Parts: sequence; C-alpha cells; structure tokens
Amino acid sequence: MRLHFRAVYLFAGVIGISASLAAQGPSPDERVAALKQSLQESQGRIRQYEWIETTVISLKGEEKARTQKRCYYGADGKLEKLPIGGPAAPAEAGGGRGRGRLKERVVENKKDEMQEYMERATDLVHMYVPPDPAQIQAAKDAGKLSVQRLEANAGVSLVFADYLQPGDRLAIDADPAGARLLALNVASYLGKPDETVTLSVRFGALQDTTSYAAETALEAKAKNIRVVISNSGHRKMVQ
Repeated sequence: MRLHFRAVYLFAGVIGISASLAAQGPSPDERVAALKQSLQESQGRIRQYEWIETTVISLKGEEKARTQKRCYYGADGKLEKLPIGGPAAPAEAGGGRGRGRLKERVVENKKDEMQEYMERATDLVHMYVPPDPAQIQAAKDAGKLSVQRLEANAGVSLVFADYLQPGDRLAIDADPAGARLLALNVASYLGKPDETVTLSVRFGALQDTTSYAAETALEAKAKNIRVVISNSGHRKMVQ
C-alpha cells in the first residue's frame, strides 16, 4: 500500500512539473524569434498595399494641423508618401507698424519653433513604428529584454530597455505565442531626457493577417503637443 501511495505521489509530482513547464511557454529567445518573423512577414506583405496616412497635430487640445498622404512602396523598395489635397492657405498678414510688426515676428518665430518641434515629434514616431527586427535583436543580445505576462493570459509584453537611445523603453504586447502584435508603448524623449514623450500604438490586421499600426498617439506633455497618426483604407495595388 505504501508503494502504491508513493507511486501516486511521484506520478502527481511529474504531472505538476510538466504543467509548470508548459505554463512557462516559449523561452525569451523563441518569443523574440517569433516576433521578428511576424514583423518581417508583415513588412513584406504590406508592400503589396497602398493606404492613407492621416496625421493630426494638436496643441493644448486644439487641432493645429491635419494632413493626409497616400502611402505605398515604390519599385526601389522605398516607402513613398504623396500629399493628398493642396497646402493650407497662408494666414493674412496683419497691418500695423512698429510694435505690431515686432509682435508679428515674435509670433511667427514661435510658430516656426513649434512647427519644427512637431515635425521632430512626428519623425520620432516613425523611428519606433513599426519596430525594426534588427533593432529588437540587438536590444535582446545586449541583455535589455524582460518578459512580462499580461493579465488574464492575454499574452505577454516584451519590454526592451535602451532600445534606440539611453533611458528609453519599448514594450511590445503580443499574443501568448509572441507572434502577433497587439499593442506597443514607448517612453522616450526628444533631444534631451527632460523632453519626455510617450507613444501608444494600437495594431490592426488585414485579411491576410498582415499586421499594421492602425493608430499611433504621441504625447509631449512638456509642450502640450499630441500627434495622432492613423493608417486606413488599405487596398492591394494593381500590378
């Protein structure tokens, strides 16, 4: 009888260990490999499509600029972006002399500085989105990867420290296998570490499972700037 109980305990122990190992899921190396493969496949398939990119820039909650571009990959493999619609009408010059002209120049300079900052913020978005498989591998090889489980077994979050610049953080939420992107969050900065910005990306999937950044929101709280870039209207290009 004792041998019987011992055999039961041993069997239960083996089952417990097996369940524990199964719960661990893929290793970090396997997750990174699956993620890179998914990114590479999606970036390959997206070249068959054209779509509309809409960029909305807001300052202190007020929309300041909205642009749309037709996006597609050219024969040389480079992403082309063609503006849709004409440029916005220039503001009328105000009258006045002396102080009026000086005030106009000050306002104009501030507009130029803000426009430059907005353009830099938009460029920063495209540095992180979509994630670069080679950069992901480099960060992993540098020991900058940690894996965190999402709630309710929704998947995992692959967190990369010092991804593009010292002190930044890229978190990629993926399905349990680590192959399909769900969301992406970035904590970074523009130029100086005190000019912090955050990125929040929601991914979508086309009918052929191609993953793409459906909406990207950048927040630069120090400047009260918000940049939202959305991609929509995907359709296959005529060969």
